Formats: sequence, C-alpha cells, structure tokens
Amino acid sequence: MRNMPRVLIVEDEPAIAELIAVNLRHNGFQPTWAMDSATAQRELDDVLPDVILLDWMLPGESGLSLAKKWRADPRTKAVPILMLTARGDESDRVAGLDAGADDYITKPFSTKEMLARIRAVLRRRTPENVEGVVAMGDLQLDTATHRVTFQGQPVKLGPTEFKLLNFLMKHAERVHSRGQLLDRVWGDHVFIEERTVDVHVKRLREALGAAGVMVETVRGAGYRLTTQVTVPSLGAGAGAPATNAKGSGGEEKRA
Repeated sequence: MRNMPRVLIVEDEPAIAELIAVNLRHNGFQPTWAMDSATAQRELDDVLPDVILLDWMLPGESGLSLAKKWRADPRTKAVPILMLTARGDESDRVAGLDAGADDYITKPFSTKEMLARIRAVLRRRTPENVEGVVAMGDLQLDTATHRVTFQGQPVKLGPTEFKLLNFLMKHAERVHSRGQLLDRVWGDHVFIEERTVDVHVKRLREALGAAGVMVETVRGAGYRLTTQVTVPSLGAGAGAPATNAKGSGGEEKRA
C-alpha cells in the first residue's frame, strides 16, 4: 500500500484547518493539525512531515519566525513549507519566501489550487530519487538495475542495505546521525530503535568486503561514507598494492 504523504497544518483558525484537513484526506494525504507554534514544534519533533502548510499569523511565535527556525535546523531544512496568509502584498510574499517558504498561498484560496501547489512542491523534492549510476572510486551503485559493484565485481546487498548505501553515496563525506538515517532511509513514519541503524551498517560493511572501510563511524555523531581511506584491492595477496578510494567521490552519472 502506498504511504500517504504527511501534511502538517499550522493554522490557528479551526474552521480553516478543518476545511484543509478534509480536502487533504479526500485526496490521499495524511493531515495533522497544530493550532500554535508550540504544538507545531512538538508535532515536528515527533514525526517529520512531507510538507508543512504554515499560517503567517499565529498566537505566540509567528509563521515567519517558524519558517526561519525550521530552515536553520538540519532535520527540518529540507521539508517543503507553503505559507498561508491573508497578506497578499508583494513585500509580504517576498518576506515569506526569503524566510524559507517554498511557496505562498494567499487567503482566500481554492482547495484545488492548494492541492496543486502541494503536489508541485512534493515533485520538486524528489530529485534525490532520480535513477542513474553513483560512483565513488571503484564502488558503483546503479539505481535503475539495483546493482552494486566494487572493482568490477558484483556486491550482493539486501534491500535496506541498498537504500542505505544509495543515500550515503549521494551524500558522501557528510556525517549522518542515526536519527537522520532513520528519517531518510527508513522513513520518519517507521518507529524503530536507532540502534537498528548499527545493525544494518554492520551488514553493509560485511557485504562490501574490502570496501567496507569506506563506511566510517564518527564517534558521538553517526556515520559517513568517505573516499579518504585506502581500500585493499580484491584478490590482492601479501604485498599487493592497495587502491585509494579517492576518485569520483559521490559523482552521479545519470542515464
């Protein structure tokens, strides 16, 4: 069954929030309502949504301030934000977009327009899933054929290890916490222990064999895929030269 995209509605007017929620449910979305900034932050801390509908005028902290804060947070900076407001002046629209909003919807608005804009920002969020070949030195991953090779030899991975390697290769040389990996590889809708990541990283290293050293543990921070290591050549005997993983680190070759 296809997962329904999660939409966080941050709106202090119950009638408007209910109208939005009903239309979202009828069109294949899973809405959650927060009526103020504190509730919205709790919802975000609990589960990361696929998109946020954010009202400008809120009790307490304004929507503009929230957008700036969430854009500055590494966990929420990639979540699309659509600003909802009755302020339709050009200067207000510019302020909203400069604060980090991906789009701006002026009240009153049609539900068809709202749904179209939500789908549009979700489509813009998907380039990470573009099919193609990602290469880091002698390690290659092909998302179209679901194959991984190291120094020309096939590497057998389970589906979770494949997704984990795909994410790490496309975001090479960056440190990712267990929580971030859970959100980006497993999905934030899946409730599992963070230590589960350790198990799959161990399996990934074992499956990669000599290339397993490219998956580094950064103490107290998480994991990183790096080319800044020396990788033994496959089938190399004693005294045989090793290869440096440096090369086309993180280079993506699109079909």
